Amino acid sequence: MSRVQVGYHASHEQFPPSALLRMVRKAEGVGFRAALNSDHFHPWTEAQGQSGFAWSFMGAALATTQLSLGVVNAPGQRYHPAIIAQALGTLAEMFPGRVWAALGSGQLLNEAITGQGWPTKEQRNARLRECVDILRALFRGETVTHRGLVTVEEAKLYTRPKEPPLLVGAAITAKTAEWVGSWADGLITISQPPEALRQVVEAFRRGGGEGKPMFLKVQVSYAADEAAARSGALEQWGSNIFPSSVLTDLRGPSQFAEAANTVRAQDLDRAVRISSSLQRHLDWLGEDARLGFDRLYLHNVNREQDAFIEAFGEKVLPALSRA
Repeated sequence: MSRVQVGYHASHEQFPPSALLRMVRKAEGVGFRAALNSDHFHPWTEAQGQSGFAWSFMGAALATTQLSLGVVNAPGQRYHPAIIAQALGTLAEMFPGRVWAALGSGQLLNEAITGQGWPTKEQRNARLRECVDILRALFRGETVTHRGLVTVEEAKLYTRPKEPPLLVGAAITAKTAEWVGSWADGLITISQPPEALRQVVEAFRRGGGEGKPMFLKVQVSYAADEAAARSGALEQWGSNIFPSSVLTDLRGPSQFAEAANTVRAQDLDRAVRISSSLQRHLDWLGEDARLGFDRLYLHNVNREQDAFIEAFGEKVLPALSRA
């Protein structure tokens, strides 16, 4: 278990980038060794209320910490893959070995701004696979022309890192994880009940992921008081507990908020680990480590970030490193 690296998730949907920069620096100071951030155009709900530009934030965070930093991104609609290659390649050249991307098929919440319609899941997966091939060719220094679900005309990436960044596949279901194993440099998924998570891991390995790194984004809600932990999770994350097949097709924050109106506090337990007990959180993370995850990115979904960082830095991270 001691090989597991623990990271802090910087939630652009919930906090302005200036606050997140302070938080990741504080997290590094108490023992977190990595960070993750998501590339959204909209927050999930108005109650979250923010959505800074991840790529600007990444430059600042990488320059002012020594953390590795991943970004969850969906190339192919809101972003042309050549632009993602240039952005990711520039950061990887400036900060070697510290930048990586988790690539997924996207969500209507963010991609709808292009006005291009919303392809089926199968089409989005095919588009993502094309984008991954384009990214890798550009990182190799090739001049790329591609005409398919995305179009590239004679693109060449002149500023490239010595080593290309990891292109990790994002998956929530076992079916997607098995497909991701065939092409990705690694897997990132989210916390689920143990049996569901085990199925995702096994599918990824079965699909070609054996021996590749696996990362887990862990949704927690910690507060010194149990009631505060639960109410904070419901207020900020009640809209995010539905299956991915639902979440990917909702149009905007108002629809997520309407869906959240049907959620009761007890409904959160499948998607968020809610507890005021640091030992309970430590036990949960130990289970994750035993499944074989190399990195655990902790996302405290309520708004009390300083208390979370301080408590986990003092009690949880040292205990994980000793285990």
